[in-house]
Amino acid sequence: MDQASLNPAAGEEAAQVASRLKSIFAGSIGNLIEWYDFYVYNSFAIYFAKSFSSSTDPTVQFITAFGIYAVGFVIRPIGGFILGYYADRKGRRAALTLSVLLMCAGSGLIAVLPTYATAGVLAPLLLLLARLLQGVSLGGEYASSATYLSEIAGSKHRGFYSSFQYVTLIGGQVVAALVLLVMQQAFSAAELEAWAWRIPFAIGAFGALYGLYLRRNLAETAEWERASREPRRNLIRELLTHPKELLLVFGLTMGGTTAFYTFSSYMPTYLSNTLKFPREWVAEISFITLILYAAMQPVFGAISDRIGRRPVLLWFGVMGTLFTVPILTALGSTTGYTQALLLILAALMIVSGYTSINAVVKAELFPAEVRALGVGLPYALAASVFGGTAPLIALQFKAAGHESWFYWYVTALTFLSLLVYALMRDTKAHTRMEQ
Repeated sequence: MDQASLNPAAGEEAAQVASRLKSIFAGSIGNLIEWYDFYVYNSFAIYFAKSFSSSTDPTVQFITAFGIYAVGFVIRPIGGFILGYYADRKGRRAALTLSVLLMCAGSGLIAVLPTYATAGVLAPLLLLLARLLQGVSLGGEYASSATYLSEIAGSKHRGFYSSFQYVTLIGGQVVAALVLLVMQQAFSAAELEAWAWRIPFAIGAFGALYGLYLRRNLAETAEWERASREPRRNLIRELLTHPKELLLVFGLTMGGTTAFYTFSSYMPTYLSNTLKFPREWVAEISFITLILYAAMQPVFGAISDRIGRRPVLLWFGVMGTLFTVPILTALGSTTGYTQALLLILAALMIVSGYTSINAVVKAELFPAEVRALGVGLPYALAASVFGGTAPLIALQFKAAGHESWFYWYVTALTFLSLLVYALMRDTKAHTRMEQ
């Protein structure tokens, strides 16, 4: 006889763990696919920009392409509201399914779009529509996946399992970078500009279909099922009874999202534009640091399960306030590959104090009835205002001849978030989950 037959309780517990791991895997892989779809636009914009502009000036072409790219960030709060509301009303699984479906539609549309040469102004308008779909999808993805992973994980290892949201978020960036590297080896620059740029978007659309398959079979969380049996409430009115929590989410996100985009998304541009590193160095450093950064997330998440969420957030707030300027200053004067890599890794280790547990901290602030909406809306606002604009602000300071001012800008926002961490209660000890 097997162990489960001899001990039914142990067998039931093993089955629950297996089901939980399957759900976490499915939710996380879907998150990776969504972020790949979102970031692959940025990776390949240099090749398709001319296809959606009437101008022959490369600068104007890039302004059009990256202006449409920015719309994906601007629209994210709307996605956070719509899909957060949907997740609280119809269930986490339903919202996750809708999110990946919207991303599939956006990527699939980009893959088959006509160019400006064949469709005129309709081409950039359709590209804008596709980007709007992706932005709504991603705004809702954070709300739904942060809530789902936090609820499905169980109380004992909630920090560890919910950290996989950022593992897969970073993984989406890594996969997009890898696809770019492979495509550059497989096709000439002329082929990439003519037609091959469509391939990564087609890959993303098919990947999203796989994510859709996984998510349609997700187990719903017990927390939402319990909440759904309660009398129906007006979600907006209920959400507004938690103003302190909404401000907390905005405040604790502000510094973290700025630091995250500074030391992940902006670093390739910084290494190329400021340090004049060769493209090969930039690609290698970005790949290595992002892989190691992803591996840090479960470690910090597990630490938060042992000592609480607040000490981990304080690690980020204190270290980020003290060392952002020294790290960026040292990085700005380095000419060595290894030194640059180690400095970026040091910064990402600090930022991990925020990224690893920010999802679970926010989820633990709200009751199940409005959790996805409470997590998603203020986060998306902060990410759009501070995170998505970080590279642009950095470049504006550089253009004005005051690049170091950006270092202090990141430090100031990190310090403001540190004040929030210092004054808030530890959400692990005072959680609103499983009540």
